[in-house]
Amino acid sequence: MKRVEISALYDLTHTVAGEYLAGYKYPWEALKGIGDFIKALGETLDPTVFEKRGENVWVAKSAKVASTAFLGENCIIDENAEVRHCAFIRGNALVGKGTVVGNSTELKNVILFDNVQVPHYNYVGDSILGYRSHMGAGSITSNVKSDKTLVAINVEGEKYGTGIKKIGAMLGDFVEVGCGSVLNPGTVIGKNSNIYPLSSVRGFVPQNSIYKKRGEVAEKR
Repeated sequence: MKRVEISALYDLTHTVAGEYLAGYKYPWEALKGIGDFIKALGETLDPTVFEKRGENVWVAKSAKVASTAFLGENCIIDENAEVRHCAFIRGNALVGKGTVVGNSTELKNVILFDNVQVPHYNYVGDSILGYRSHMGAGSITSNVKSDKTLVAINVEGEKYGTGIKKIGAMLGDFVEVGCGSVLNPGTVIGKNSNIYPLSSVRGFVPQNSIYKKRGEVAEKR
């Protein structure tokens, strides 16, 4: 399980949530407390850098937020981020420095590290996306199983229970997800890996890999 630990997936210097995440071993363990963490952090933000907009919503003055975007409760938009037309940030969302949240993209209960891109028609729920990770147009995280049972993390044939009903995807730093892909509940993708377009990904993808289809994962060279 070491390969799906926070320390293996993320460089915690690239998010204001670094100290928070360091308190957990596995990233999905941090999902439950994201809202409370954002509320506590928001009250400490420098008012010369951030402005408060509504109930527990803080937006950096250097960020660009379209007038048509929706910002729900417990939300931080960090410096130089861009939230585009009709983005729907439902709540409990930390949008990192320089991150792009695109047209009609929906976020719910997420931590996006710095310089993440979810720029075109994405759904990201109950997920953590590492530094400079990118989700291609129309790619989504599926965060609830069809039978509504608790999510287990599958690492090379071994299943590990989480006790959690809603878990999307954990993307390591520099992950690239191809257009139109679905990341099924509990998917974990290691650092520097690529997912082919139109993939349905389930379980664990090792770092420095190219996911072509189920059962066909190549090592990057």
